[in-house]
Amino acid sequence: MALLTRPRPDPNAAPPQPKGKLREWGDSFLFAIVAATLIRWATFEAYTIPTPSMENSLLVGDYLFVSKLHYGPITPQTPLQVPLTHQTLWGTGLKSYSDAIQLPTFRFPGFSSVKNNDVVVFHIPHEAQYPADLRTNYIKRCIGIAGDELQIKEGQVYINGKLAPQPAELQSSYFFKVAAPNDETSRALREQGVVDYNTPNGEPIATAEYGSLGYLVSCPRRVAEYFRKQPYVQEVVETKPEATLFPTIVDFSNRSKLSAQPTNWTLDNFGPLAIPKKGQTITLTKANAGIYYKIIASYEPNEGITWQDGLIYQSGKPLTSYTVRQNYYFMMGDNRHNSEDSRFWGFVPEDHLVGKAVLVWLSVDPYADFFHKIRWSRLFRTIN
Repeated sequence: MALLTRPRPDPNAAPPQPKGKLREWGDSFLFAIVAATLIRWATFEAYTIPTPSMENSLLVGDYLFVSKLHYGPITPQTPLQVPLTHQTLWGTGLKSYSDAIQLPTFRFPGFSSVKNNDVVVFHIPHEAQYPADLRTNYIKRCIGIAGDELQIKEGQVYINGKLAPQPAELQSSYFFKVAAPNDETSRALREQGVVDYNTPNGEPIATAEYGSLGYLVSCPRRVAEYFRKQPYVQEVVETKPEATLFPTIVDFSNRSKLSAQPTNWTLDNFGPLAIPKKGQTITLTKANAGIYYKIIASYEPNEGITWQDGLIYQSGKPLTSYTVRQNYYFMMGDNRHNSEDSRFWGFVPEDHLVGKAVLVWLSVDPYADFFHKIRWSRLFRTIN
C-alpha cells in the first residue's frame, strides 16, 4: 500500500519575503472594495431622498437602507463598471461603465415577493440611454402588483374593486387664497411643515393663480383643513394638475407624443387598468395596443417591433396576441400631484426592481439651521 507523505521543507531555502507596507495597504483596499461591492449588490444599499414625490411618508433628506434580500439580488447586466458607481465617476460627468458586454440577468430567490403598498426602489423604465441595470433609481409605493386591476376614482385607489389602504400622510396640491402675504401666514406654513423645494429657503412664495393671490403648496389633507379654518386664508382649493398620461406613448428623450389612446384619464381619475402577469396571453386590439407597446418593444426580448396606425407590428405583420414573459407593477408617489410615476410612463418590469426600502437611518432637514439640522424623531424609523 502506497502512503502519502508531506514533502519536507528545504532547510536551505530562503525565507519568504514579508509584504511591504504599500502592498499590505493595496491588498486591504482591494478586499474592502470587493466586500463593499458584494454587500451592496446582495444585501443592503444606502440611498437618499432627493425629491418630494414620496412626502410626507419619506422626506427630502431622509437616508435609507434598501434591502436586496426581500426580492432577491439580481445579477448585473453590465459587468464592465467601476465598482461602487452607478452611471458616472464620482464628481464627474464621465461614464463609469462600458456597455460593450451585456449579459442576461438572473434574480436569486428572495424571502418575500412584492406586495401591495411596499415602498420599492427600481430602475426607471423609460431611460433608454442607459442599460436597464444602470438607469436612474426611483422610489415609489407599489400600488398594484401583477394580476391586479387598478382604478383611481377622485384620488382614491381601488384594487380589484376594493378601496386600497391610504398612507396616513398622503399629500395633494392646494391653492391657499389670501388677501395679502403676511408674517402670520409664513410662520404657519413653516409650523405645519409646508415646504417648497423650488425656493432657496424652502418657504412657499405667494403667487397670482386662479385669478387671485395665494400659495400653491403640497401638503396632507389635515394641513389643508387646518388652513381652511384660519381667518387669514380666504379659500382652499385642491388643484388638479394636467398631464400627459399613460397609455399615451411618449418619447421621454424629448417629451414628444408618438401616439395616444383615446382615454379621458387624469391623475385623480385613472383606469381601470389590468396589470400584466407572467404567462398571461393578451389579445391585442387598437383599444389596448398602446398599453402593451412598451412591454413588447422595449422590456422583453422581441425583434422587429414597430407601431403603425394604432397597432403593434412584428416583422411587418400586425401582432394579434402576446404572452407576457415577466411580472409587472404599478408604482405611485405618496405626493399624488407632485410625482412622476406609473400614471405617466406605465408599468415597471420585474427585472427593474432593485429592492424594498426598509429603514430611515438618518434624516437631515435641508433648510434647518445647524442646531436643528437632524430630524431626531425620524432616526431608525421603519418604512411602511
